[in-house]
Amino acid sequence: MTTNLLADPRQHAEPAAVPMALTGSVPATAERAAPARDASLIMRAIQEQNAGNVVEAERLLRICLAADPNDAVTLYSLGVILVRRGDAEPALSLLDRAIQVAPTFAPMWGLHGAALQAAGRNDEALQSYDRAIELKPDFTEVLLNSGVLLRKMMRHHEALERFNKVLTIKPDHEGALGNCGIILTEFKQSREAIAMFERLLQVNPNYDYGLGLLCYERLHICDWTGFDTVSAQMVAGLRAGQRTCKSLPLMAVTDDCRDHQISAELFASQHFPPAKVSLCNGERYRHKKIRLAYMSADLREHPVGHLMAGIFEHHDKSRFETTAISLGIDDRSRLRGRMLAAFDHFIDVKTMSSRRIAELIREREIDIVVDLGGYTSDSRSEVLALRPAPIQVNYLGYPGTMGVRYMDYIIADRHVIPPEHQPYYNERVVYMPDAYLPTDGSITVAERTPTREECKLPPTGFVFCSFNHDYKISPGIFDVWMRLLVQVPDSVLWLMSRNAISQANLRQAAAARGVAPERLVFAERVPMVEDHLARYRLADLFLDTHPYNAHTTAADALLAGLPVLTCMGKAFPARVAGSLLHAIGLPQMITHSLDGYEALAVRYAQDQALRESIRAQLATNRQTHPLFDTESFCRNLEASYIAMWRRQQVGDARDALGG
Repeated sequence: MTTNLLADPRQHAEPAAVPMALTGSVPATAERAAPARDASLIMRAIQEQNAGNVVEAERLLRICLAADPNDAVTLYSLGVILVRRGDAEPALSLLDRAIQVAPTFAPMWGLHGAALQAAGRNDEALQSYDRAIELKPDFTEVLLNSGVLLRKMMRHHEALERFNKVLTIKPDHEGALGNCGIILTEFKQSREAIAMFERLLQVNPNYDYGLGLLCYERLHICDWTGFDTVSAQMVAGLRAGQRTCKSLPLMAVTDDCRDHQISAELFASQHFPPAKVSLCNGERYRHKKIRLAYMSADLREHPVGHLMAGIFEHHDKSRFETTAISLGIDDRSRLRGRMLAAFDHFIDVKTMSSRRIAELIREREIDIVVDLGGYTSDSRSEVLALRPAPIQVNYLGYPGTMGVRYMDYIIADRHVIPPEHQPYYNERVVYMPDAYLPTDGSITVAERTPTREECKLPPTGFVFCSFNHDYKISPGIFDVWMRLLVQVPDSVLWLMSRNAISQANLRQAAAARGVAPERLVFAERVPMVEDHLARYRLADLFLDTHPYNAHTTAADALLAGLPVLTCMGKAFPARVAGSLLHAIGLPQMITHSLDGYEALAVRYAQDQALRESIRAQLATNRQTHPLFDTESFCRNLEASYIAMWRRQQVGDARDALGG
């Protein structure tokens, strides 16, 4: 069997592994030998199979099967072909018989498990995997595959146990090293994960996405060891057609939109190619309302959930019938409750197979399915590869192209994807009239502002603020921030680092740049978003990150009345804060180089009149500009959906909109 590395938990999970062709070994438990001529034919079939001549191998195997329907070797080898081709049900019809013929042949149970898993019967698949392991405790391929399945079933600790078991048998097993590392990232054990990825790259320096896994996890704890070297290696490798880094981690390293596209295309071609047979083939449904579905793992307490909740609530139910396809957990939060109430239909599909989810979308005759996840954690791109809907849209959760043609549109604005960048997006670009990023105008800022002491800020002094995720803090932007602290006496940098390791690394990096570590102050999480927003009143300037901008966080700062300073880059994720500033009427806070960014930050900190002017302008514009007008945003978004639908009705779902 082959094995696949689980995806980074912050980027889409990859498919489970499937078996390789039979290598010529015959089940020792087969009760009887086939006639000599049949044995010769079987061996010819196996040779063809191992040589990659699958069509000829299948032809020969079916001749053998007709002669002896219960031959274990034939059943197994033909089952391998069917499973690898994705024909799970026909494979199971053979393998159900095969495990009766050779009940103590461990590979047969492993293959049976793979077929069950491909059919979406995960609990039964795990039982077959367990039977294979019972028969052959050192069966590393099945240990790994069952670990992948356990992770998909959200049984992470059990998955890690199986990966570690593989490593006790084969300490340099690449798949186990990679999978262990990724599970450790989910457990927030970054140092252990980094050590695992380093070992993986020692074993195989060219392991698919290995450099990206290592670099990205280091960024999550602000460990910039070898950052420039590794970044250059990843980019050079991608441009040479190598799978060095997935697209989401790459966004934190470079803002070249062509590199992002190359990475997405390589990833998609390997893991999410279009289905050979589409579920939907250009059907034009004739419903009284447009049937609109949102597919997401983040319909909960999550930035995507916060951004979209108001949109879901404002949809015009006289024109749209809305369906939620929920891939993720039910966190029973207040936000989840709002979403349950907002949709006409809310379907929890997290335990369904991807095939069944796609069939459900097709059965419900959904006109437009909007993927809010892209290549992010727990999303299901394989659903869309089956083409379950006439119109498929990439929006919001993933700031870039998915690199495939079965995604018809990407929703953007002219700032995040200027017209000259359209060639770097495989989807057709649909332009919103203002910012592409939605906001929830119903959110209010708590009336009470905490004291500086409560937030561990000094009693006086300028407060630079950046509440972005740790992985967005690149060494280049941190260099600028430290120079700002040097140039603005008594100032502090207020951050939202998620863990003690990051905080220690950032303080150490500050000291290395001549800045007292205590001038970095770290905010703690608060349970209510309203109270979190109120803290922004204590800051003087929000410093954006580069090349991966603040998105939701920048919108939060502007909502709370805190001016944002950004350096606008060349790719979508490096242009989002600039888009928001245009939509709120503060283009003067957009710079186009780190030198310009630094100069404007110093000027802003030293010029009280400028600060007061910008703050006053922001306070006024929040009432007059479109950024926080959720209802108008929803009407504009609906207009885009209606235009997509109308074009599909006349036969061209991929005709450009707003281009």
